[in-house]
Amino acid sequence: MTPTQIKRRLGLLSLVVSVVLVAVKFYAYYLTRSQVVLTDALESIINVFTSGFALYSIYLASLPKDENHPYGHGKVENLSLGFEGGLIAMAGAYILYKAGLAMLTPQPVARPDWGVLLLASTAVVNLGVGLLLVRNGKKLKSLALVGDGQHLYIDALTSIVSSLALLLVAATGEVRFDAGAALLLGGFILVNGGRMLRRSISGLMDETDTATVTEVIAELQAQRRAPWIDVHNLRVQRYGANLHIDCHMQMPYYFTLEQVHTQLHDIEELIRARFAVEVEMFVHADPCTFAACSLCLMPDCPVRQHPLKHEVKWDLHNAVRNQRHTLEEGVRVSR
Repeated sequence: MTPTQIKRRLGLLSLVVSVVLVAVKFYAYYLTRSQVVLTDALESIINVFTSGFALYSIYLASLPKDENHPYGHGKVENLSLGFEGGLIAMAGAYILYKAGLAMLTPQPVARPDWGVLLLASTAVVNLGVGLLLVRNGKKLKSLALVGDGQHLYIDALTSIVSSLALLLVAATGEVRFDAGAALLLGGFILVNGGRMLRRSISGLMDETDTATVTEVIAELQAQRRAPWIDVHNLRVQRYGANLHIDCHMQMPYYFTLEQVHTQLHDIEELIRARFAVEVEMFVHADPCTFAACSLCLMPDCPVRQHPLKHEVKWDLHNAVRNQRHTLEEGVRVSR
């Protein structure tokens, strides 16, 4: 089964589970007339919309590049995450409003035992499906699946808190535990929706993915060859699961075009082999200057003007800057 097929099946599973569980929760509200159960059910309605949109975004992200989308359609997964986060935040705000009213005018709770039983069962299902989505989403680099799975985690936590609130109401007879738990959950849901929105905006604005950039730089450093004198202006953009990487690599100016092409091809291939997703990499070759001699590791260089003094270790601090490196940035080489 291809990664795209796995994503689609998981997305469909999430949608079906969301529809079934929202029906269960509204039945629990019908039995209990509990504010916290209504909160849980309203939050679960969002699951249905977001799971549907996530499934559609997975389909769009799998489409090949075309004339109108030369980098593919992967960015739609960031949009999916933002859509989900926005709906969750709005649901949290509405829940806070309703819970505030319920706190002022408490309503009796009926049959809390049935409410606990039904909500606890939905929590177990949500935890299981959420774990499946997040684990596979991270493996397949799918923001839509990860976001959908994390939302199910939140939904499961909501159900657990709702169940505890009903148990407290049943044990003490104090119905304000019901509205108080709804207030707590509303705030929690609102904050998490805001965080998802923040991640979505970061992706759409091509904010640096520090972990991925660091991984690319570390791989170049680990596989470093003498002709790769210097790397700078390295950038990584994520389009759904796929990566677009570009950088400048300084090489000996006396290399033939064929030699330069071979080195660039090797760089691209080792980076593609490092990541389990599609990688599009462009390396711009810069000719070296005599100012780079003190940093150059080329053995028996026929045009060297200065002896090797330092080796610049590439890291997140120096490889992303749009300037060539200097001696002050190096680390003394034992010779």
